[in-house]
Amino acid sequence: MPRIALIHALAHSVEPANRAFARDWPEAERMNLLDDSLSADLAQSGRGLDEAMHARFAALGDYAASTGAQAILFTCSAFGPCIEALARRHAGIPVFKPNEAMIEDATRQRERVGLVATFPPTLRSMPAEFPADARPDLELAEGALRAMDAGDADGHDAAIVAAALRLRERGCGLIALAQFSMARAAPAVAAACGLPVLTTVDSAIAAIRRRLG
Repeated sequence: MPRIALIHALAHSVEPANRAFARDWPEAERMNLLDDSLSADLAQSGRGLDEAMHARFAALGDYAASTGAQAILFTCSAFGPCIEALARRHAGIPVFKPNEAMIEDATRQRERVGLVATFPPTLRSMPAEFPADARPDLELAEGALRAMDAGDADGHDAAIVAAALRLRERGCGLIALAQFSMARAAPAVAAACGLPVLTTVDSAIAAIRRRLG
């Protein structure tokens, strides 16, 4: 039974990740680490992914590895360079960025990708991870994260649906939801847009299963 360390920078990512694992890979043993100050500090500091932020990710990864985790999955999409550095630090353990599997799935479909996020730094960091000839069209689901913070799940989903509809109007043929916390909105987006919808969590679980056999 593999142990998967899930490292979260948003509290809202914990439940979608664990729900998806329970549905798609219940045999996996999950270990959850949450530091929701990571996202808050990134948004407020203006320093970006500086040396101090890299050190915090290294500490989280070191702890996960020390517990015997056979793979590490990060669930927040705004910290790509920190995760890449950790993967080099722990080369013997598969370390997954939350979005890498979804990006691979999206580019294989060869549709114009519309990328929706609720956390603004994600839209600054994530597009560069797509191939140069497949960069996505971007939309921020304005107000979605505030709605979720206030306990308004329906408002969160409605803001994501509205962003996805704008992308469809601009000619996108595939909607990608950039954050684990957004996975709950996928059925509503598919129903409203009539387009394929990818979520980071579903793609990530499938990729980890393939990697670990």
